[in-house]
Amino acid sequence: MFQPLRTGLVILSAATLLTACGEPEDTRPGQPVKQRQTAFKDIIKSFEPMGVMLRKGTYDAERVEKFTAELIARRDLPWGHFGPDTNYPPTKATPEVWSKPAEFEQEKQAFIAATDKLQAAVQSKDKAQVGTAYEAVHDSCKSCHKQFKAR
Repeated sequence: MFQPLRTGLVILSAATLLTACGEPEDTRPGQPVKQRQTAFKDIIKSFEPMGVMLRKGTYDAERVEKFTAELIARRDLPWGHFGPDTNYPPTKATPEVWSKPAEFEQEKQAFIAATDKLQAAVQSKDKAQVGTAYEAVHDSCKSCHKQFKAR
């Protein structure tokens, strides 16, 4: 009779302890680290469904067009949150973001250009063109992460 209650309490206690050991909270004014992390997550929410469609062979030109429009609308959101005083936990950015600003800007511009090409490919509604442009955006993300995101 008390076993389910005991099990529930053990699970709740474990979950509470795990939460307490999690990532530090961004408590700075305006929460710039949290803002940019949220912006990148929102970009992924627009980008990844296209990749799933392309990989699984369920390409839907109208849905890809919708996701691309969302991606374009969100692509500029994270960059303004990389201020000079935003290299603190819980950041996943490497110090090179701030020590190599020209290279970081170059990666940002490559991402913007790749998303522009994706938008143009989506207008063609040609799956092969969209797939190629999607991979270019993906490669742009990987290139930036290689130098500017902690693993």
